[in-house]
Amino acid sequence: MSPLESARAVQAAMPAGGLFHEKEWRIAPAPFELPGGLARELEKLGYRLMLFLRACDQLYRQSVKGRQPAWVADLLDAGKPPELVAFQRECGLAGDIPRVIRPDLVLTEDGFTIAEIDSVPGGIGLTAWLNKTYAGLGFEVLGGAHGMVCGFSEILPGGDIVVSEEAATYRPEMEWLAGELNQGAPLWRVVDGSARDDWAPRIYRFFELFDLSNVPASSGIMDGVRARALQVTPPFKPALEEKLWFALFWIKPLEDFWHRELGERAFLALQKVIPYTWLIDPTPLPRHAVLPRLEAHSWDEVARFSQKRRNFVLKVSGFSSQAWGSRGVVVASDLPQSEWRSTLDSALKGFPSQPHILQVFHAGRLFEANYWLPENEDLKRMRGRVRLCPYFFVGEKATRLGGALATICPDDKKLLHGMRDAILAPVI
Repeated sequence: MSPLESARAVQAAMPAGGLFHEKEWRIAPAPFELPGGLARELEKLGYRLMLFLRACDQLYRQSVKGRQPAWVADLLDAGKPPELVAFQRECGLAGDIPRVIRPDLVLTEDGFTIAEIDSVPGGIGLTAWLNKTYAGLGFEVLGGAHGMVCGFSEILPGGDIVVSEEAATYRPEMEWLAGELNQGAPLWRVVDGSARDDWAPRIYRFFELFDLSNVPASSGIMDGVRARALQVTPPFKPALEEKLWFALFWIKPLEDFWHRELGERAFLALQKVIPYTWLIDPTPLPRHAVLPRLEAHSWDEVARFSQKRRNFVLKVSGFSSQAWGSRGVVVASDLPQSEWRSTLDSALKGFPSQPHILQVFHAGRLFEANYWLPENEDLKRMRGRVRLCPYFFVGEKATRLGGALATICPDDKKLLHGMRDAILAPVI
C-alpha cells in the first residue's frame, strides 16, 4: 500500500462519531518512528514513574503525620476545599495511585525530558484507535494493535467511565473505547457526571478535581469509596495531581527520601529526565543564600533576567482550570521584560492558594514528517517537534506500556500539544 493509500485508509476508518468533539488533526500515512533505543527506555520509564507516584503519596502522608516536614502537606493542600483534603487523607486511600500514567515527553537531541505527568489523561481511546488502525495496515506499532484496550481492561475489568461536561470533548474517544471493551460482553458504559444510584463497582474518573462543584455525581462516588462499595481511578487525591512534585524532587533536604523510596537506579534515571524545577515561593532568603542554579538572591533578581537568561517555562501547579493542556503555561523567553516581571509577580502573589513552578525549558528535536492533504489528494512534508505520550497501565503485579501517541507540532511552536495543524500518529 502506498503512503497516499495508507492515509486514505486511515481517514476512511474514522469512527462515524469521530474521536474528539469538534477537533481535527493532520493524518500521517505511517506511524512516527522512534529514535533508536527509545522504545526500550519507555518500557523502563513506566515502572519508574509508578515508583515515583507511590513515593509522592508516601511523602504527603508522612508529612501529614509529622514524619516529614509539615510544609510539604501544607503546600500540596493549598487552595483545596477542606472536605477534599480530608478525604484524600483517609486511611483507606493510602498507597492508591492513578492506574493510568501518562507522562508528556519532549523528544530532545539526546533522548527526552518529562514536561509533566498527566493523571487524568485524554487520548486513551484515540491512541487505541490509532494503534488498531495502523496495525491493520501492516505496521508493527508500539504496544500492538490491542495493547491500549487490553491494558485498560486489565486494570479495570468492567465499570463506568464518568465524563464531565468540562471534559466532553473527549467523550467520543471514550465511547469508542467502551465499544471495543464491550465486544466480548457489555461490561463498560460511558456516563455523564449526573448523580445516580446504579454505579458499577469500578469507576474511571474522567473529570478534574477542581471541577467537582460541576459534577453532581462526585459526592455520591466519594461516599461509595468511603463505604468500600466503589473503586475509583484516578483516586480523589488532588495532592498527586500537582506539577510541583518535580520541584519537590529537586529540593536538597528531600533528596534522602527520594533516594530511599525510589532506589538508586530509578532515582538517578529520573534525575536525567525530570527537568530542574523551582517552586515560586515568595519567602525571603537569608542574606547569604541564593536560589539554586539561578544564582539569584531573590525572585526580584529573576524578574530582571534578560530574555537570553530566561530559558524557562512558568506553570500553574494544579487544581485550576488553567492547569491542563497548554493553559497556564508561559515561555519566559518569549515575553518582553515588563510582561515577564508582571507574570512572575502574579505567580508570587498567588502562592498562598495557587502555587506556580518555574521549569528549565528543553527545546524539542526537529523531525521531518509527512501528512495528508485531503483537499488536493496529496502528501505534504512538515518540519516539527514531537510531544510523545506513552500510556502506562498499573496492574497489581506489573506496569505495562499499552501504546504511545506522537503529536508532531510545526517547528515554530514552543508549546507542544494537540492542535489543528499538528500530526497525530502512533509510534513504531
